[in-house]
Amino acid sequence: MILFPAIDLKHGQCVRLKQGDMDRATVFNDDPAAQAAAFEGQGFQWLHVVDLDGAFAGKPMNAAAVEAILKRVAFPVQLGGGIRDLGTVEGWLSKGVARVIIGTAAVRDPAFVRAAAKAFPGQVAVGIDARDGFVAVEGWAETSALAADDLGRRFEDAGVAAIVYTDIARDGMLQGINWEGTIALAKALTIPVIASGGLASMADIERLMAPDAAILEGAITGRALYDGRIDPAAALERLARAA
Repeated sequence: MILFPAIDLKHGQCVRLKQGDMDRATVFNDDPAAQAAAFEGQGFQWLHVVDLDGAFAGKPMNAAAVEAILKRVAFPVQLGGGIRDLGTVEGWLSKGVARVIIGTAAVRDPAFVRAAAKAFPGQVAVGIDARDGFVAVEGWAETSALAADDLGRRFEDAGVAAIVYTDIARDGMLQGINWEGTIALAKALTIPVIASGGLASMADIERLMAPDAAILEGAITGRALYDGRIDPAAALERLARAA
């Protein structure tokens, strides 16, 4: 079970949003690379990074901040936000990103996801961001008519490395992960699922240890780490003992 600390980038700063609303951003660090190094020093094994501006613009917008992170840390980084073509995928992977996450383009252009997953085995994930069970796109600004599990099934045979599933209503709200929906999605798919959105406390870390959650590859935590609701050492020690 992997616990992914999250860095969301807006205007070069490390922020957290509430329910994906860019107008409800809290700045936690002006130096994302330093934040990444702090997470690595705390013992995390992976880092989850999102270019929020890129998600809205449809192209990378925080490249300097991402590149600074990649130069500063040695642990693997997965990156989402504004990745809509093969050139961008190849560019980020060549710079040292371990895994790219494709969100909006997975809805708009599934053939692109298939091509990327074939070209870069094990390095392409799909981000499924859902509002009331339906996939949201364009930085969560629009909700499609496509159900989350239907989108996941599109890529069952494509070689996608993982699904990052976010319940938008819970993201940044410290209300706990949507365990029922996330675990149901993981059971419906053969692709590994990473839970995102709402991880709020050490109680949620304990919930990750429940037998039904063992099907998940891991979970992403953001705001709860930044405001001290989750103790990194305690959380990682608990997960290690349960492994």
